[in-house]
Amino acid sequence: MSTAERPDRPDGEGRPVGRRVVFGVVGLGALGVVGGAAVQRFLAGVAQHDPTGLTNLLPLGNEWRFYTVTGSVPTPDPATYRLSISGLVDRPRQYSLTDLAALPQTDLVRDFQCVTGWRVPNVPWSGIRLSDLLALAGVQSSAKALRFVSFDGTYTESLTLDQAQNPDMLVATRMLNGPVSHDHGGPVRLYAAPMYGYKSIKWLSEIQVVDAVHPGYWENFGYDVDAWVGKSNGRNGDVPTS
Repeated sequence: MSTAERPDRPDGEGRPVGRRVVFGVVGLGALGVVGGAAVQRFLAGVAQHDPTGLTNLLPLGNEWRFYTVTGSVPTPDPATYRLSISGLVDRPRQYSLTDLAALPQTDLVRDFQCVTGWRVPNVPWSGIRLSDLLALAGVQSSAKALRFVSFDGTYTESLTLDQAQNPDMLVATRMLNGPVSHDHGGPVRLYAAPMYGYKSIKWLSEIQVVDAVHPGYWENFGYDVDAWVGKSNGRNGDVPTS
């Protein structure tokens, strides 16, 4: 997420807001409850450009909420985009979108669960199993973890090598029955189905195979490194993604 589906801002990030702004956001939330889906979609658009983070509190229903941690993210040229597999592998590789499309594809229909509580159910995903990419790269015996890098220049994430073997870990090139859009983290993003959304790094540019876990962006602000849905950050009421 760095993401569009990101947890609350850490302390000290963002800018102070006044009571007038807070009351305005509360009023928008009430409007969304009364106005139904059309108003909620409008509010989701407002949230995308909200520098305060307050719209994360609005009752947007089963709608995506879009965030970045950098304010803006470049849009790569699809013709020159490359996903790099590097580090402790026998066969480092850079994959174009055409290369990725030529690999065996896996389709999933799974929920997307944010650690702040909102959930989008039954999302169609498609892409390459992370374990398949690692097998093609030839992971070396000293490898213990993966480090994921976003081309936003800031966001990173991590998985252990064991977690990466889960068949529901997907390097996604399609979602919602179309290519992954830029706002959703395209052209390529990670979808870590069994974990909270902040693990599903957006705008993916590099997968580094490393010898130890390097906590990602949000873990440095106190979020769990092992972010299993229903077992993370003190949350025990969330239903595991399925």
